[in-house]
Amino acid sequence: MLRKFATSCVLTAFPILAALPAAAQDEWVGQVTPYVWAVGVSGTLTPFTNAPNLSFNRSFSEGRDDLDAAFFLSGFARRDRLVVLADVSYSSSSRGGSIPPGIPLKGELEQRSMTLAAGWRVHRQKTWALDVLGGARLWNIKANVDAAGTPMVRAEKNFTDPIVALRTNIQLAPRWSAIAYLDAGGFGAGSDYTMQALITANYQVNDNIFMSVGYRRLDVDYTDGGTKIDWTMAGPLLGLTWRF
Repeated sequence: MLRKFATSCVLTAFPILAALPAAAQDEWVGQVTPYVWAVGVSGTLTPFTNAPNLSFNRSFSEGRDDLDAAFFLSGFARRDRLVVLADVSYSSSSRGGSIPPGIPLKGELEQRSMTLAAGWRVHRQKTWALDVLGGARLWNIKANVDAAGTPMVRAEKNFTDPIVALRTNIQLAPRWSAIAYLDAGGFGAGSDYTMQALITANYQVNDNIFMSVGYRRLDVDYTDGGTKIDWTMAGPLLGLTWRF
């Protein structure tokens, strides 16, 4: 049961960075983007020492009914060559079942993350720009398993991953742009290793609204004592950006 629960759908978010026109050097331009990530999850989870490895491999369509709640919001701002981005995500999933000889069992999984990064626009032309950023991703992961109302497993981990990132913005047509984003981090300071890749196509509806479609992949490999998290989350995304 827990294997099915741990692979339930997670809807999450990361910045979909629509193309922004050139601004005066002393002016900030910013945007806020709520969006959903139709993600599949695969990997293994070991909650504590001597606990069994929980393996999972579920697509979005297989796990979407397990989602209880989700909240995702990202933001991006730029002043001349200075760029700043932030992302907050939360999701909660659960699944019920039973173990022999018919004891009711319920599992819950919560994840919270916040990404903060700042950097410099090292290259800018009329049709494309390149940003280099550094920052951190903060994680809080909780896993609970209850049998007949009695706690069996309680595991919670908090860790922070330093990250370095590249982001490029390419103007394809008057109303179309593409964004590619890549970060890597962990370096043993938080997780052993984490990497994220994102690509989107963005359509400018009007001066302030953009629609985006794309694909995101996030890998995490974390070990602390007897706890090990090694999973990959990947899938398509859809977002709506308000620029101000």
